[in-house]
Amino acid sequence: MRIINEVNILPSVDKITVSDLVRKKEDNTKISVVTCYDYSTAILAEKAGIDMLLVGDSGGMVSLGYDNTIPVTMREMLMMARAVSRGASKPFLVGDMPFMSFNVSKEQAIKNAGKFVKDAGMDAVKIEGGSKFQDTIRAITDAGIPVMGHIGLTPQTAPLWSGYKMQGTSSASGRDLIEDAKALRDAGAFSVVLEMVTDQVAELISTNIDIPTIGIGSGPSCDGQVLVMHDILGLYDKFLPRFAKRYANLGAEILSALRKYQTEVVDGTFPSKPHTSKMDSREFRKLTSLLKKEGLIAK
Repeated sequence: MRIINEVNILPSVDKITVSDLVRKKEDNTKISVVTCYDYSTAILAEKAGIDMLLVGDSGGMVSLGYDNTIPVTMREMLMMARAVSRGASKPFLVGDMPFMSFNVSKEQAIKNAGKFVKDAGMDAVKIEGGSKFQDTIRAITDAGIPVMGHIGLTPQTAPLWSGYKMQGTSSASGRDLIEDAKALRDAGAFSVVLEMVTDQVAELISTNIDIPTIGIGSGPSCDGQVLVMHDILGLYDKFLPRFAKRYANLGAEILSALRKYQTEVVDGTFPSKPHTSKMDSREFRKLTSLLKKEGLIAK
């Protein structure tokens, strides 16, 4: 009789889900989020206990060298997302929908959101923009894919219009942001990023919607916080936002290590004996004898 082994296809009980994130808001437990773009840092973020990893289009700047996030493609985003999903299994994983990957039609948005989940192992996608993308978010969530909204400063379009400015600085703009947040909630978004929103407006939003708010440069009242990995670690010196906190200066340490390596290569101290492997002396004599006999080396 053939015995078929039962395979457990259910997700790990430790895997963070949308329900877990909503429960954290209900319990007043802050949610930790970092951007992540590769396998190695995804492993470290998981070991650190980070709740959510956002494969942000900011990777186009800090990893791919673009001046802003506008040029980043779906292909590039999916490449980074696949690497992150191979490195982390417990955190909730969100793929950032790049500029013009969701703007043309709801059908385009659903198709590209599906690629993040089906092809890149993401648990959800993020879309920049307020109430004008309400129908798009509803369409994606109706297709079964969780969506995180993003309002306030929207880096995908800010360089084209007003630049990188603080949002919610007037009563009118504050009202618009609160309206946007509620519209995204009503469309089915499970969470919303508030970027560079004044503290008072961020608090009003956080206390008046029942989905988690994730702040970046929006004060301490949000239900969670997100920072760019390279800003946290001191790996990107081209631009450091005022709101970012640097927890390490790894860029300087890496530079020092590379300079030391370059010096040791040039002066011949690397590789040394501990880093070198040798053939057995008898085998080496056989080899040189054979090579001389065949005229492959000078006698």
